Amino acid sequence: MNTTSLDLAGRRALVTGASRGLGRHIAILLAQHGARVALHCRAVEHPARLIADHLPGKGHAVVTADLADLDQAAALPGRAAAALGGLDILVNNAGIYERMPAAGEDLVRWRDLWERTIAVNLTAPALISAAAVPLLAERQGYIVNVSSRGAFRGEPEAPAYGASKSGLNALGQSMAVALARRGIKVITVAPAWVETDMTRDYLASPEGDQIRAQFPGGQVVDPDDLAWTVLLAVSGRADALTGAVIDLNSASYLR
Repeated sequence: MNTTSLDLAGRRALVTGASRGLGRHIAILLAQHGARVALHCRAVEHPARLIADHLPGKGHAVVTADLADLDQAAALPGRAAAALGGLDILVNNAGIYERMPAAGEDLVRWRDLWERTIAVNLTAPALISAAAVPLLAERQGYIVNVSSRGAFRGEPEAPAYGASKSGLNALGQSMAVALARRGIKVITVAPAWVETDMTRDYLASPEGDQIRAQFPGGQVVDPDDLAWTVLLAVSGRADALTGAVIDLNSASYLR
């Protein structure tokens, strides 16, 4: 690939959940290709600040918001735009995964986990996207949503996670149509298990062999594969991807 065609110089990006995991990889790659990045973290700023300080280029920022607090979520694009001087790219990456009690057991906890997961994984990205639209429309920008293979095959131990990611897919497709005339592209990526600092303990445990067995090649998804897909999606070189839900699961689930 000719990486010079993926130059993001002058572009300004907000990446949610950027202090670790997939968000960290995405933020680093966008910065390496010229973007100024606002790294979002929930509350503790130090890890995100450390990443921002070591990104190539200048003008990066750190913004905090608890996405379970929907008022904070809605305010996030404006805060990022104020720090960067505008906004061209939004990557809704932040999300939570929590195993839930079996149906019929501990309904109070089941409901609490359901409501929190839907708030963070679906309602917050919806509000963030809606709030970002007036900013993105100034430069015909991009929204990228990070979904999951679980949206298609189900998540029996975490049904709220599967439901939230399925909803995120539909949200992205709906917004792609609604925002097309405003020049805003909306793309969704749906990875399977990705090897990051957040999943490393799982993959190193006895459960890791069962996880890898889901993949015909025996390897989970490389986080750089996802980051490069996001970069292509926002590069202006593949705008026909708007409305797409892109599977990144190494043939572990075909549909």
